[in-house]
Amino acid sequence: MPKIAIGGLIHETHTFLEKLTTIEDFENRGVDWGQGAIDANREVHGYIQGFVEVLEAAGVEMVGTVSAAAGVHGYVTDEAFELYSGAMVDAIREAMPVDGVLLSLHGAMVTVRYPRAEAEVVRRIRAVVGDDVPIMVTLDLHANEDQALTDVADAVFACKEYPHTDTRETGEAAAHCMLRTLAGTFRPAMAIQKPGIISPSIFQWTGASPMRDFRVRADAWEAQHPEIAYISIAPGFGYADVPDVGATVIVVTDEDKALAEEVARDISNFMWERREELADKPILKTEDAAEKAMALVAEGKTPVVMADGADRTGDNTLLLRALLDMGASNLALSSMHDPQAARDCIDAGVGAHVKVRCGGWGQASGEPLQLEGEVTHVADGQYVLTGPMGRGGTVHCGPTATLDIGDGNRIILTSLNHQVRDAEGFRAFGVDPLEMDILIVRSRIHFRAYYEDVAGAIVEVDAPGMGPADLSVLTYHNIPADTYPVGRHWR
Repeated sequence: MPKIAIGGLIHETHTFLEKLTTIEDFENRGVDWGQGAIDANREVHGYIQGFVEVLEAAGVEMVGTVSAAAGVHGYVTDEAFELYSGAMVDAIREAMPVDGVLLSLHGAMVTVRYPRAEAEVVRRIRAVVGDDVPIMVTLDLHANEDQALTDVADAVFACKEYPHTDTRETGEAAAHCMLRTLAGTFRPAMAIQKPGIISPSIFQWTGASPMRDFRVRADAWEAQHPEIAYISIAPGFGYADVPDVGATVIVVTDEDKALAEEVARDISNFMWERREELADKPILKTEDAAEKAMALVAEGKTPVVMADGADRTGDNTLLLRALLDMGASNLALSSMHDPQAARDCIDAGVGAHVKVRCGGWGQASGEPLQLEGEVTHVADGQYVLTGPMGRGGTVHCGPTATLDIGDGNRIILTSLNHQVRDAEGFRAFGVDPLEMDILIVRSRIHFRAYYEDVAGAIVEVDAPGMGPADLSVLTYHNIPADTYPVGRHWR
C-alpha cells in the first residue's frame, strides 16, 4: 500500500502592506497538525479534500503533516515560515519512507527571507525524500511562480476558476496523477512559460474575457491531446514586488516534454497578445460608483452589490462615506475591520445605543468615521460557508458586532479582516443580504461565486486603497524590467 504525505501552507503575500504576517495571524485562522490536517479538511471544499477523497477511495495510507493559512498581510515572518514549513518537513522525515507527497500551497507566499517561499518548501521536502519520490503541488490561480518551483516539483496544478470554486477538483487531479505515477502508468513531464504580464486581481474573473478565452484555448488543447493531464493558467498576484511576479502557464503531460513546451508557449503567446485586456480596463471611482448604485436602487435593481476591490485592509471608509453623504438607506457593509469599534459595541451589548469611531486606520483607507446607532448583534465571528466557494469551511472574523446606524443602514464590525464569499457573510451577523438595497463587500471576484446569481446589479469600485486597479501607483523594485505594464522598460 502506497504511503503519501499531505500538507498545506497557504498565504497570499501583499508586499506593499506594512503589517508582517505572524504566527498569530495563522493561528487566528486555525492551524491543523498531523492527522488533523487530513480530518479537518474532509468536509471543506478545497484542495486537501480532493487529495483525501481520491486517496481514500484507492486505499492509500495518508500521513498528515500540517495545514496552515493566514489572511492577506505583508511579508511572512521567518518565525512563522520556519514553524509551519519545519513541521511539515519534520512530519515527513518521521514518516519515511513515503512514496509520494501532495502539497496544497498558494504560489504567492513571500517571506522576509524567501521571495519564492513555495519553491523553498518543496526544496526542503525534496532534500528529505530524495529525487525518486514524486512531489505534486496545487496552487491558487493567483500564484506567482517560475522554474524555481517546477525544477523541484514533479507536477504543479493551479485551480482554473476565479472565484476558486474548483479547488477540490484541482486536488483530485493532482491525486489522480500521483496514483498513476506510483502505478507506473503515468510519467509526468512539465513545462512552464511566463508571458511577462502583471495584472490586478479585479481583471482576472474567469467568467469574462480575456481569462475565459485563455481557458477555452487550454481546454481545446486538452481535448485534442489526451496525453495532456492538466493546464494551469495563473494570472498571478499583482501586489507582490518579487522576481517571479505575474502570469504563469504550466502544462503537465504524460512523458511528452515537447508537447508540454509547445502548449505552454502557445497559451503564453496568446496571453501576451491580449495583455492590454488583462492588465487594464475602466473601473468606476468612488463617487461615480456610489451615484451609479443609487440610480440602480431607484430602478429597483436590488440588491446592488458594490465590490470595493481596492480595499485590502478591510477598513476603508471612502465608499461608505460617499453613500451616506448621498442619503443611502437600507445599506449593509460586511465588513468594517476595526477590533476596537467591535469591542466597544460588544461591551455595550445588544440593544445599547453607542457612538464609535471606526475604520480609516490602515494604509490609504480614508479618515475614520464617527458612527452612532444601536447594537443589534454580537458574536464570536465564526461561521460556516454554505456557498459555491469553500463550502463547509469555517470563517474566522474574531469578536464581531452589527451596528444599526439608522435608515436601515447596518455596519458589521469585525476584529479580523474579512472577505464575503456567500450569504453567510451577512446572515451570520443578523442581516439578510437579499432584503437590502445596497451591499458593500471587500472583495474583487470571490463574491461572484454566490452573488452573481442573486444580485440585482453588481458595481465594481476602484476606491483609493492598497489593491488599486491601476498598478502604476505602486513602486516596484524587484520585478523583471520587461514586465508589462509596470516594469521599468514600459514606464
